[in-house]
Amino acid sequence: MILVPAELLVRYRAHLEALNLPAELAAECQKWLRFFLDFREKYRLAGSPAEQVNRFMDKLREKGQGEEPRRCAAHAVTLYFSMQAQSPPAPKSDAAGRSSQYVEAGYQVTSDSPEWDAVLETLAAEIKVRHYSRKTLKTYALWSRQFQRFLKNKPPEELTDADVKDYLTYLAVRCQVAASTQNQAFNALLFLYRHALKRDFGELRGVPRAKKSLYVPMVLSRPEIDAILSHLRHPHKLVVQLLFGCGLRLFECLQLRVRDFNFDAGVLTVHGKGKKDRTVPIPETITPELKAQIERVGRLHDQDLDVGYAGVFLDDAVEKKYPGAPREFVHQWFFPQQSLTLVAASGERRRCHLHESQLQDALYHAVRRAKIPKKVTAHTFRHSFATHLLQANFDIRTIQKLLGHASLKTTMIYTHCVPVRTVQAPKSPLDL
Repeated sequence: MILVPAELLVRYRAHLEALNLPAELAAECQKWLRFFLDFREKYRLAGSPAEQVNRFMDKLREKGQGEEPRRCAAHAVTLYFSMQAQSPPAPKSDAAGRSSQYVEAGYQVTSDSPEWDAVLETLAAEIKVRHYSRKTLKTYALWSRQFQRFLKNKPPEELTDADVKDYLTYLAVRCQVAASTQNQAFNALLFLYRHALKRDFGELRGVPRAKKSLYVPMVLSRPEIDAILSHLRHPHKLVVQLLFGCGLRLFECLQLRVRDFNFDAGVLTVHGKGKKDRTVPIPETITPELKAQIERVGRLHDQDLDVGYAGVFLDDAVEKKYPGAPREFVHQWFFPQQSLTLVAASGERRRCHLHESQLQDALYHAVRRAKIPKKVTAHTFRHSFATHLLQANFDIRTIQKLLGHASLKTTMIYTHCVPVRTVQAPKSPLDL
């Protein structure tokens, strides 16, 4: 199956979010869009959108798909064509003419209320000033939009603390969300009130809170990990090996640069959450594959420069400070995206990193082919990294440092995953 360009997926998700589709239906729509684009590429479809949809439906009927899946597929493709018919929002540029890299759904999508759109613009500006991550911007903006829809475009200047109480109560009682989800919504609205609306949040008493459960992370045994790796191909296999071998978060792995690898010292520099860097040992087992990947990326980088492409993305104001830096190989992504992304009105294209959805799709199919009866995500390999080190009797403070946890309490949760066989571990009197 072809890989859907990351920028297209971002636009499609934003389109679904603007339509306020339920999460399950939105996920189904994204799945059917991938199948349709693969079908269109394979059979070189032409003609009007209606004709393409009809041919896709005929193919699904031949494959034995039922009426309900075909109806969902037709709906997903129709939404795709309606999105394509709309002109995408123009990228916002700074004084130097460079487009903003904060192209996320939520605050750039206009609504029926200009007042709310202005508040969301202020919210985005406050987040950028504090150098928060793009995911924080996206999350806070989406929660603010959900809050806006819940209040049916109530003017922002008329908002009260009671509106927040009603919304949090709605999430806990009607939607029955997890405690972490309700806390995320609370933090987003707290930031909205304090920094975008410039008013005191007040105390929220009597708000039902979602029940917080003890979360025990899912971990994999070494045979299970090897079975999954056997069903992955490059570059997804190398990504998963780094996730497990170095305990990386998915975004940390995909945003690695060539300059982050120091093979002489055997350490990898990881740029983690909150702009906090840490170093982890480079797994010796995959060192040859890592060096081969750098050579592969180098050839790709040279090809881009030969045909006039503008190098790669650089965060924030680094490119403005170092005008020649985007062309330097050391700044190249370690896992580059195959497609080039348009980033400026001049038509300039640059190399982006591999998108998270591509790894997640490949992992989903690999887990099922390996017949692993567990819910496995990219983060499962980070959990497994910590648990396997605990089983090997490594000090938990060392594991905390390798994971980049600010608090030891966060690392301590891995002690609940599997029994750790140490001299100090308690035993049953029957076993003495």
